[in-house]
Amino acid sequence: MITVVIVLQVLCGLALSAIVLTQSGKSAGLSGTIGGVADSFLSKNKARTWDAKLAKATKWVAAAFLVLTLAISILL
Repeated sequence: MITVVIVLQVLCGLALSAIVLTQSGKSAGLSGTIGGVADSFLSKNKARTWDAKLAKATKWVAAAFLVLTLAISILL
């Protein structure tokens, strides 16, 4: 049982690392804020972008990693 949880945690950690590394930096959107007008147009579809999906995936995988870590500490 503990081996399965540890394997899941390792896979979750690898997935979390890959998701975080594929996200663009927060400074990438700085040039859009200088324009002003483009920022309001682009903010309507912000939830549908690839970065928004990666941010949501980061939250879910990090939560799963936390739960697995707590499970391992309880089982040991």
